[in-house]
Amino acid sequence: MECPNQTAPDVFVLSGFPFPKELKVPLLLFFVSMYILTLSGNSLIVWVVASHSQLHKPMYWFLCHLSTLDMAFSSVVVPKVIAGFIPGGKIISFGECMCQVFFLQFLGCTESLLYIVMAYDRFIAICKPLHYSRIMHWRVCLILCLGIMVAGCLNSTLQTTVTLRLPYGWSNQIDYVFCDNPALLKLACTDKTLNEMVILVDVGLVAMTCFFLILTSYVYIVLAILRINDTEGRRRAFSTCTAHITLVIIFYVPVVFHYMRPGSQDYMDTVVSMFYTTITPFLNPAIYTLRNKEMKAVLLKLWRGNPK
Repeated sequence: MECPNQTAPDVFVLSGFPFPKELKVPLLLFFVSMYILTLSGNSLIVWVVASHSQLHKPMYWFLCHLSTLDMAFSSVVVPKVIAGFIPGGKIISFGECMCQVFFLQFLGCTESLLYIVMAYDRFIAICKPLHYSRIMHWRVCLILCLGIMVAGCLNSTLQTTVTLRLPYGWSNQIDYVFCDNPALLKLACTDKTLNEMVILVDVGLVAMTCFFLILTSYVYIVLAILRINDTEGRRRAFSTCTAHITLVIIFYVPVVFHYMRPGSQDYMDTVVSMFYTTITPFLNPAIYTLRNKEMKAVLLKLWRGNPK
């Protein structure tokens, strides 16, 4: 199947959300508010952890990385979604589109792997508490964080490369709210089997393996928690683990639903994609602060005007 135009388009046009005109302002205000709250909430977590020595622990170190990834994830997507409500804001250059694809894949893969690291940290803390300080020292934490970023970069490079190789000649209209691999596949006028297989294998291998490893670790964690005799200690352990597993579910389920159906034209794909790129980064700070006793104690001191 040959393209009528073999050159890549200079620009793409994002279709955006199909919505009644009377909802334009409410939707615009919704996304602006979500973006501001996401940046504010995650920035607060990073600042609180960095400025309070009692939170200088591996668990909160990883939480800072999660907050940073969430701010970046939201910043890659939401500003362009907001621009779509403004005349001319739906146009995106070819280079900007490919950059958006790269960073979406990089941040998504890195965050998926970070959830495994966070689950491993909780596994060591609860199942091997006497060895925790020896196993999870700062050098290990740094190596783990650098490792998942390198893995995310390699994954994103692969995904972006196979997307760049496609000829786009039928149309420059992307039936989506931002540039992503499944949406771009619909515009390619060539055999897309390789790209679809890369998405299925890559997302299936990364996401499902991560999810399986996390669930396996939590089976051991729950069994260890049930053996704790101290009721308060058991409650704290369950509270921390519940926050993490909640984040895992609300992140992985939408991602798997979206990327395991690369040829889908379902409108629900747009709704689901906005969930894990907009709603999940917004919910993360609230879930972790409301379910974590130490974070709540520090925030309460700040609220009462006691920064120490």
